[in-house]
Amino acid sequence: MNHPPTRVVSLLASGTELVCALGAGDRLVARSHECDSPSWVTRLPSVSRPTFDVTGSSREIDERVRTRLHAGQPLYEVDEAAIAALAPDVLITQTHCEVCAVSPADLAHGARAAELLRNHVVALHTGSLEAILDGFVAVARVLELAAAGESLVGSIRTRLAALAETTRALRRPSVVCLEWIDPIFAMGNWGPELVDWAGGTPLLGSPGVHSRAVPWEDVRQADPEVLVVAPCGFGLDRTMAEMPLFVERAGWRDLRAVRTDRVFVADGNRYFNRSGPSVLDTAYILAEILHPDAYAPRHEGAAWRRWAAPAPV
Repeated sequence: MNHPPTRVVSLLASGTELVCALGAGDRLVARSHECDSPSWVTRLPSVSRPTFDVTGSSREIDERVRTRLHAGQPLYEVDEAAIAALAPDVLITQTHCEVCAVSPADLAHGARAAELLRNHVVALHTGSLEAILDGFVAVARVLELAAAGESLVGSIRTRLAALAETTRALRRPSVVCLEWIDPIFAMGNWGPELVDWAGGTPLLGSPGVHSRAVPWEDVRQADPEVLVVAPCGFGLDRTMAEMPLFVERAGWRDLRAVRTDRVFVADGNRYFNRSGPSVLDTAYILAEILHPDAYAPRHEGAAWRRWAAPAPV
C-alpha cells in the first residue's frame, strides 16, 4: 500500500467502534448490518445481512442457526458488488466466531470474492482481553495510526488497573454470566476476565474459551450470588421479554441470586459480547452490578437493569 488507507469497510460492529475510537471515523465508507455505534455510522451504507430470520425467541434463532451450519450454509451475505464499487483500501472482519459476525469465509461465496480478498483484510481474533487489545494495535498499524492505537490500549489498561485496585479490597461475590437463554450458554471468551477485573469470582465460563451450552443443573449447582443475563445480539428489552422462561425452570426460586434479588439483565449486543473499545465500559458495568456501594450506577437503565420474577400466585 503506497499511501495511508483512506477508505475502510468494517464488517463487524467492534471494528467500526475501533476505527472511530482511533479518530478515523471519516475513513469509513461502509459498515455491517450490526454496526450502530457511534450512532452516526448508521448513515453509512450497510453491505451485509443475515441469511436467517433474526426475529423470534432465542430457541427459534438457535434452531435456525444450527440448521444452516449443519447444511454448510453461510449465516451472512455480503454485498460484494457494493463493496467493490466503494473501492476500499481496507476490509475489517473477524475469525473468532462464524455465528456472531461476518468472517472472511463470508467473502468467499460470490464472483468478486478474489478481487475483494486482494485488498488489505484485517481479521480480528478476539477470544481474550489481551487478544482484543492486540487486535486494536493491529488495526491501528494497518491504518497507519500506530501511535493512536498504542494510546488507546494504554488508556484502557490504565483504567482497568484502576478498577482492579479499587475492587481488590472488596468482597468478591460469585457470578454466573449467561450469553444465551434457550439453550443456556455460559459466557466464556473475555467475559470471565471482565468479571475478575470488576471484583467478582466467575463461575461456569472459562476465560479465553468459546462460550458453551450448559445444562440448567450446572447453573443450579453453581448457585451464584449474582446472575447476569446478557444474550449475544440482544438488547435490554428483548432479553427482559424472555426472562420469564427462567421462572419455569426447576429450582429457579432456590438460587441465591434470586432469593437475594441479585439477578440482572444486561445489554449483550452493545457491551458484553462486543469486542470493541466498549469492552472497558463492560468491566465498569459489572463493577456497578457487583459493588453498588463502591460504584455509582451510571449505566443502570441504559446498559443493565435488575430483574425480579413476578411473585407466585
